[in-house]
Amino acid sequence: MIAAHSINSKRLQQRIEKLAEIGKISETGVCRLALSIEDRHAVDIVRGWMEEAGLKTRIDNFGNLIGRLEGRNPDMPSLMLGSHIDSQPYGGRFDGTIGVLGAIETVQTLQEKGIVPDIPIEVAAFCDEEGCRFNKGIFGVRGIWGELEEGELQRVDKDGITREQALISFGCDPTKFAESQYKKGSVAAFLELHIEQGPVLEKLNKPVGIVTGISGPLWLTVDFTGFAGHAGSVPMDMRKDALLGAAKVIVALNEIAARNPDSPAVATVGNIEVFPNSRNIIPEKVSFTVDLRDIDIEQRNRNEMELKREIQKIAEQHGLEAVIREDTNTEPRYCAEWIKETIRNEGKKMGIEPAELMSGPFHDSMVMSRYCDYGMIFVRCKDGISHNPLEYSSNEDIALGTELLYLTALSVIEAKK
Repeated sequence: MIAAHSINSKRLQQRIEKLAEIGKISETGVCRLALSIEDRHAVDIVRGWMEEAGLKTRIDNFGNLIGRLEGRNPDMPSLMLGSHIDSQPYGGRFDGTIGVLGAIETVQTLQEKGIVPDIPIEVAAFCDEEGCRFNKGIFGVRGIWGELEEGELQRVDKDGITREQALISFGCDPTKFAESQYKKGSVAAFLELHIEQGPVLEKLNKPVGIVTGISGPLWLTVDFTGFAGHAGSVPMDMRKDALLGAAKVIVALNEIAARNPDSPAVATVGNIEVFPNSRNIIPEKVSFTVDLRDIDIEQRNRNEMELKREIQKIAEQHGLEAVIREDTNTEPRYCAEWIKETIRNEGKKMGIEPAELMSGPFHDSMVMSRYCDYGMIFVRCKDGISHNPLEYSSNEDIALGTELLYLTALSVIEAKK
């Protein structure tokens, strides 16, 4: 039997629904791009809810919204909770949002019950987790730890606006990034509530899950260069067709990742650019992306090496020049064992037994894991759909996940006295 909730699930539901009105598209979708007018409106509303929960708030120079409750010992490392509220251009209501609003609900419940934590608690709505506007995500959380790369402020969106310009319009000062950075050791642990964005929990008929780790993404860009020619006059055996080579690599990549059905490895080619992109010209140059992920870094490395061998072999077969560029290379990040055990124990007290599963998508937690112990709680989402207006998690499942977050936070506070 599931125990009664301590949190106010009705308040949480109302806030989710209200936030979904900002940047609303279609009946249930959301377009709330990072550092946009809609994002700023959402940040202002969420800031009000943080203050209602007793948090002292600030918007830092990376565009992060952070609320803080000092506790009895304000100089001790904090427990941080949170996620993000920016969305994909064609996104849903729950991705990131439930992690921020669930964290606020956790703190507000503590306050209403008169519980004063020994250590500070912070709630973060990190800026630009999605990365779709400037093609580089998890910006705000990398910013607070000094992990930004050279040239990030000069990245432009589809309208030619740089990230630097967007930050300034948002009210931030990029010349004062150092003032918004955290000192290493200032955060004791990080907890993130998030929808699963996959079908595992639904398949197992489990409303919530414990994340064991986050797969490490390897992102490559592959350029094939051949030779353009008339589509009607160049014989098939004399062609240097860059698109044909790319097609064979895509098939090979799929076969490499799918070889072992029990493996969590996944691989995707999500973007292809063809030149000159004409119906009756043999493609001379093709550029395509590769997204390769696995929780097992050794297996991912083996798949990468096999893929690169296939690329070279196919290039030689078709007389193509191949160039491979590495865009992102992140190792898998495993959740802290003691936090997973805490979530298990609190689940038992609630009368539930969460499933344990890895995360294929990366999250703000991936960066936080390099600076403190972290744990994640997943909430079931219908048909595993995410980054889509059809994304859906029930109020009951979200309330259950938030209750588990609240109880876990209580235990972590106790453990970090």
